[in-house]
Amino acid sequence: MMEKVIRFNLTIEPGQQGSYFTVPFEVPQGIESLELTYEYPRRLKRKEEQPGEIFTATPETNIVDLGLIAPDGRQVGASGSEKTRILVSEQYATPGYGARTVSAGRWQVIVGAYQVAPEGVEVLYEITLKEKSLRLLKGDTHVHSIASDGVHTFEELALKAKANGLDFLAVTDHNVFLPAASIPYVPGITMIPGVEWTHYQGHANFLGIDAPYDEPFFTNSVEEARSRFTCAHERCALITINHPFEGNSRFLFDFRQLPFDCLEVWNGPMRESNLKAVGLWQQMLSSGMRVAITGGSDYHRDTPFIFLGGPTMGVYALSAGMSDILSALRKGHSYITFAPDGPSIEMRAGEGIMGDQVDWQEEKELRVRLQGLQAGDVVLVVTAQENAAVFTATSEGELDFAYEMREPGFARVEVLRAFLPGLPLLPALMSNPIYFKA
Repeated sequence: MMEKVIRFNLTIEPGQQGSYFTVPFEVPQGIESLELTYEYPRRLKRKEEQPGEIFTATPETNIVDLGLIAPDGRQVGASGSEKTRILVSEQYATPGYGARTVSAGRWQVIVGAYQVAPEGVEVLYEITLKEKSLRLLKGDTHVHSIASDGVHTFEELALKAKANGLDFLAVTDHNVFLPAASIPYVPGITMIPGVEWTHYQGHANFLGIDAPYDEPFFTNSVEEARSRFTCAHERCALITINHPFEGNSRFLFDFRQLPFDCLEVWNGPMRESNLKAVGLWQQMLSSGMRVAITGGSDYHRDTPFIFLGGPTMGVYALSAGMSDILSALRKGHSYITFAPDGPSIEMRAGEGIMGDQVDWQEEKELRVRLQGLQAGDVVLVVTAQENAAVFTATSEGELDFAYEMREPGFARVEVLRAFLPGLPLLPALMSNPIYFKA
């Protein structure tokens, strides 16, 4: 991870005591976190001599307060003089400061000259900007808490997710949305606020905002449903059509009449309704549509077959911030694997990764790296024209291979596995496609 460091010295004159002023600095695009430290001689030694004794006093001579202003002019935080180091990022900020994206533009250090020595004081500021970089994060996009019909609090869910090896978790209670501020911070886990819009005609997740719509959830027509979806989309929610073929919870509205971003094709344990959803997705891709897929456990409580991260979303995001995770899901920079320790995939065509579109005339080769394979695993490359079985693993291991696209379209990868002797092959991993434009 690359860093950019900004250092500057500031001399505060005695006449500035009791005043506030600001010092600007520029933040470029693509910054994940901002760390600011400052130092100055707060206590100055002063000898006081008496007959037969020397006392060295160290009184507080300089006191300089700290605060921070974002490019939009809003105060990010203020900490007086007790904190000499602060950190701001989207998922965490030092107490006294607000977690937020480190947006590009002119930031300002608030300088409070509370007390200044007669000779003035020099303050050294150091600002470290950590650049974003692509990394693999694992998470679950469909989870319920005690706010609806789950059995765990937000904090319990976060701790369980962390113990299961996950990096992020979307809490999607039925028709209940709670503000992000009500979700406790647990180090190492990005908690994403959401709601599962739960209707007799279908379910959908709205992720990433406190309130996707203002009206009550219920509707009695596709037009009314569209108004909820449209409002959520305009507020930048990530919308996922959930488990479209799942029994009494299947999606009966024509979702092609609704704005959405992703299709949930893998809900909890792999079963017939999920395979039907995969088939629907394949039809959509083959017709020329570009649709990203998601998978989620639909976790309410532990059962023999349901657990947090079953399945797991593997997301290639630029940071662990919620906005970058949701952006990666929206773009299809992701894959689904059956568990946090399931197989993983890297897939490229030129500079493009999963979810991207490349020019077929310039890039015809799909390059794939798979890790976590087991004996008997079958690797498929799926296009509009074929399901090509390109490899069968003879033992545990990794696989690197290339596949040539003979014509424009899309290519995605599946790993099939027999999870128990005698059972049929079922998906253990499913990637989003790379699209090859004519």
